[in-house]
Order: sequence, then structure tokens, then C-alpha cells
Amino acid sequence: MDMDCIWCILIPALLFLLGALLGYLLGKFLSSGNDNTEELESWKAKYAKLEKDLADCRAKISAGSSNSADIDMWKKKSAALEADLAACRAEVSSTKASLAAGLAASAAPAAVPGVAFDADAAKAVFGKKIKQDDLKVVEGIGPKIEGLFHNFDIKTWKALSESTLEKRQEVLNSGGERYKIHNPGSWGKQAKMAYEGKWAELQKWQDEHKGGIE
Repeated sequence: MDMDCIWCILIPALLFLLGALLGYLLGKFLSSGNDNTEELESWKAKYAKLEKDLADCRAKISAGSSNSADIDMWKKKSAALEADLAACRAEVSSTKASLAAGLAASAAPAAVPGVAFDADAAKAVFGKKIKQDDLKVVEGIGPKIEGLFHNFDIKTWKALSESTLEKRQEVLNSGGERYKIHNPGSWGKQAKMAYEGKWAELQKWQDEHKGGIE
């Protein structure tokens, strides 16, 4: 078998294998969604090798058969492979941008879902207008004590509900002997019901616990 026949068989086969390898590598990379740096670098190395193989293939095409039909066929296959490589580069760039955006999002603090305040629902239960994050809704807290909590940057029902008993007692102690005698044990529970909009439950609890003392 002469060299022209060998190249006639070998080069189309090589082009097919390169195309198949390119498709496999691209599919594996894009479907994984992995932002692992080592894997990305490994893929880049394989991609560089693929480009080198294509360059070698082009050189062999140039030195191949004198048959014009064969040359036209190889040129078409080469052009198709070049188009695949261009598409691959675009997909890699897009994927890298998506990975960077994902990493930035994961580094940002996670948003904490809130509970929308329904003033009408609160008023329907308590029979009066309730202002959002009014700590005085909590049984046992008056204007002076609310001010003490504000001094400690506890200004919302959510913040009060997440405070520890020790922290609430520290706030009371900051007001002097007059405020130390208050019992803040239930204030976190009441604040949580207010934050979650459980107004009927809060009213029922307060009716059963006069002064907010459990």
C-alpha cells in the first residue's frame, strides 16, 4: 500500500478521533459544574494537546495525497474541527465566567429570609395599630426598657428574639437598680412570635402570663 493510500485512511480517522475527544472533554467539563482549579488546569492541558494534534494533522494534510478530492475532503474536516475548537473556546470562557460568579456568590453572606410584617393582621388581633419592631409589644417592656435595648443595638423583634437571657439581663443592669428586678426570661419567646407574625398566639400567651412572667 503506497503512502497516499495510507494517508487517505489515516487522516480522516485521526480527524474523527480528535473530534470525538474534543466532544468528550467539553461535555465532561461543562456537565460537571466543578470549580476545582486543578481539574480546570488539567482540562486546559488536554485542550492544548488537542490543538497540537490538530496542527500536526494540518501539516500531514499539506504533505498528503495529490488527489484533489481527498484534499478537499480533508480540508472540510479540518474546517469543521476548527469550528468545534472555536465553539469550545467560547464555551470555556463562558463557563469560567459562570464559575467566577458562583464563587463570588458563595463567598457573600447568605440572605436570611424574612417574614413580612402585616400591620392589619396585628391590629385585628390587638385592636390597635402596631408599629413594626416596636419592642413594647412584648409584655414587660416599656418605653424606658425599649430605650435600653436600643442602646445595645437591639432594635428589632428578630434581634430581641435571638438575644440570650444573659444579654437581656445585661441590658437591664445597664439601667441601674430600678430595672434589675424585671424578669426578661420570656421576652425572646414573645419577640419571636411578633417577628413571625403569630399575633393570635402572642395575645393568647400574654393573656395567660400577666406581666410576661412564665
